[in-house]
Amino acid sequence: MSQVCPCGSGLDYRDCCEPLHQGVKAASPEALMRSRYSAFALELSDYLLNSWDARTRPAELTLQPDTRWFRLDVQDSGAQGDEGFVRFTAYFREGDEWLQLSERSRFALAEDGYWRYLDGNADFRRWSPGRNDECPCGSGKKFKKCCGG
Repeated sequence: MSQVCPCGSGLDYRDCCEPLHQGVKAASPEALMRSRYSAFALELSDYLLNSWDARTRPAELTLQPDTRWFRLDVQDSGAQGDEGFVRFTAYFREGDEWLQLSERSRFALAEDGYWRYLDGNADFRRWSPGRNDECPCGSGKKFKKCCGG
């Protein structure tokens, strides 16, 4: 059964982020960042820790079970040598609170050839989707007829 990848690429998960979650090297910082977003959506904390640079990685990562990720918008990305960046906004809900995370993330290419998340400047804000706005889940329905109902 096919499943659309949470990262928003429009591809099937098995053809997009799943191979990275299973150990395939990301081709770019953006590919790694998309796979990390999907890992948050799918609650793959081991992958998140393994894709984090050892210099900045926390000892453990506890994901909140009441967090639901809805959409990822990548504004810009690039790489030069063994350094890269991705600027993005992610939309999510924790309990009854709608939030958006805007971040410019930095990535480093490790000696083993894997891109890893280094750090980022995160900006969390409340987000209030309008009742008549398109639902952030990507259903194509109005918010009030979908996740806001």
